[in-house]
Amino acid sequence: MTHSTSLTTLSFLPKSLQFSTKTSATQFKSFTYNNNDTRINLNIQRQAKSKTSQNNIKQFLITSIYSKSCGFCKCGRRYFLVPTISTTLFLSFPSFALEFDPNNPHYMDAMNDIRAPKADWYEELFASVMNMSMKVYEPEIGRYKRELFSELKGQAKEILEVGIGTGPNLKYYASDDGVHVIGVDPNRKMEKYARKAADAAGLAQANFDFIHAVGEILPVKDASVDAVIGTLVLCSVKDVSRTLQEVKRVLKPGGLYVFIEHVGAQDGTFLRLAQNILNSVQQLVADNCHLTRDSKRYISEAGFSEVTSNITSIPKAFLVNPQLYGIARK
Repeated sequence: MTHSTSLTTLSFLPKSLQFSTKTSATQFKSFTYNNNDTRINLNIQRQAKSKTSQNNIKQFLITSIYSKSCGFCKCGRRYFLVPTISTTLFLSFPSFALEFDPNNPHYMDAMNDIRAPKADWYEELFASVMNMSMKVYEPEIGRYKRELFSELKGQAKEILEVGIGTGPNLKYYASDDGVHVIGVDPNRKMEKYARKAADAAGLAQANFDFIHAVGEILPVKDASVDAVIGTLVLCSVKDVSRTLQEVKRVLKPGGLYVFIEHVGAQDGTFLRLAQNILNSVQQLVADNCHLTRDSKRYISEAGFSEVTSNITSIPKAFLVNPQLYGIARK
């Protein structure tokens, strides 16, 4: 089955995917506000040359905005104003890429706050399981990937793949001459599999960078890549909206975001019931994977200029159905 979420029919997609519709050298410091109803995590950029200014911003946020003594009444206006003000501040501060340095304590602290470090044995086991499971998944999802990634052929030279995992997508887009791929993944143990996949795809190791990082704070410069790829990623990130804003930030104007995501099944179905029951277990054993996440809504509300998506079902995937696939343009 298919479902349309686009605002327009996009000419840059193959006919099979077109349809109409009705419808910087900065460092991050993380501040967290908690009360009984709201938890807000705001990453403030810390300029190396403006320590005093950064301290003033921190003090302002703590004392003027997130303090429980702000004086708002209990009618709910405080809970409306807090996220509104925080969003305004987030949009007001310019966004700069972090200069990646594995020894940079500020970046590592921010990353670990988003995704708690896992034991080596867990990450190794998870990487191994993912490598094996992709061999079952790929034959069924392959035709959709070929349609999507064909849009990158000859168009995208600088490509970022968020959540590259073991590299199963590389064979679809990385063989073109002059392609450079940046693969980002929070699991270091994925690298050996991804590099092997790069070799198999014909991508020279000199044109492939694997970076240990998370989607919420991508260590990539603003407007620096032609395309961003993310498959089975949004289900597991801590902050979906922030990840999508990062995708937009690093894309060049007109750049493409290619995605395949599993989403929650329709309410009232047996599959949705099973997903609801097993969702917590899935998050525990599958590195924070959410079975019921509405990634379709997040993508449609992320502010891309054009979004086209379809929905299909992969029989062997069972719980991780239906699957949303499409392309968004910055």
